[in-house]
Amino acid sequence: MKPSRLKAGDEIRVIAPSRSLAIVKGEQRRLAEERLTELGFKVTYGETALFHDDFFSNSIEDRIEDLHDAFRDPNVKGIFTAIGGYNANQLLRYIDYDLIKENPKVLMGYSDITAILLAIYNKTGLTTYSGPHFSTFGMKAGLEYTMEYFKKAVIESDGFYLDPSETWSDDSWHLEQDERTFHPNAGYMVIQEGEAAGTIIGGNLCTLNLLQGTEYMPSLKDSILFIEDDEESHPFSFDRDLQSLLHQPGASGIKGIVIGRFQKDSGMTEYALQEIIAAKKEINGIPVIANANFGHVHPFVTVPVGSGAVMKVKNGKATIQIHP
Repeated sequence: MKPSRLKAGDEIRVIAPSRSLAIVKGEQRRLAEERLTELGFKVTYGETALFHDDFFSNSIEDRIEDLHDAFRDPNVKGIFTAIGGYNANQLLRYIDYDLIKENPKVLMGYSDITAILLAIYNKTGLTTYSGPHFSTFGMKAGLEYTMEYFKKAVIESDGFYLDPSETWSDDSWHLEQDERTFHPNAGYMVIQEGEAAGTIIGGNLCTLNLLQGTEYMPSLKDSILFIEDDEESHPFSFDRDLQSLLHQPGASGIKGIVIGRFQKDSGMTEYALQEIIAAKKEINGIPVIANANFGHVHPFVTVPVGSGAVMKVKNGKATIQIHP
């Protein structure tokens, strides 16, 4: 089930199903709203998006009501999450999946929001989008590539290729907007070659693994797996998190793997990642690439969870094509 493409004049509702919008500075909120308004969207906010408790989140009841109201409101065409966090999975058993199935819309976010994106896809078949938060649009510099792929995924109607960005940055942009360092991007790191086609499943790996053994976990059969992790991950935790995923029913049907670029503080190296993948006999013979523009390192693409993808990895080169 595909949501309608966004177009100028559509209303975008900002909700905070994980951490509160209050954690995003006022200037970043202003710039994010300005960017979306320039695209022709009308930006509105969930009634409790700015509420917060001692954990800088909000009650389950309030967060669920804002989510349901956004899907229920016929004027709302796109739903963007404010920011990530740690507790989005608290909401899963309270979501009205029938309501969402009857009112399919663009739902987008990443990181902790992975739990909601995958649960909704699994329960309803609705394509969801691992892409920028509302707060991401408040980035002062370096947003061009992220914006380009946001448009490709949710506004334009054609399929597209995921081409590597020219540069990348791991700065704490939300803290030091005016002090940014951008590094040349050498492109994809090829770990295993091959060709594959399948359904895109994935997101933040440690959040995805929270769904294991639950009714919210999507099938990995015939999937192109997109995974990434943030600075709290490190080679040892990534290794066991990936191994745990490979123990899931259907994991033998994974057709290919795309790994997002790791943040510097994770301590992951290319050598360590190659060794980790080589040790996973379950995925021998399938294409695996890393250093993709996906996840917590900027800029990044918007990936439609539930859409089709084709990987071709040969002679040290890789292409990834996304079907609409």
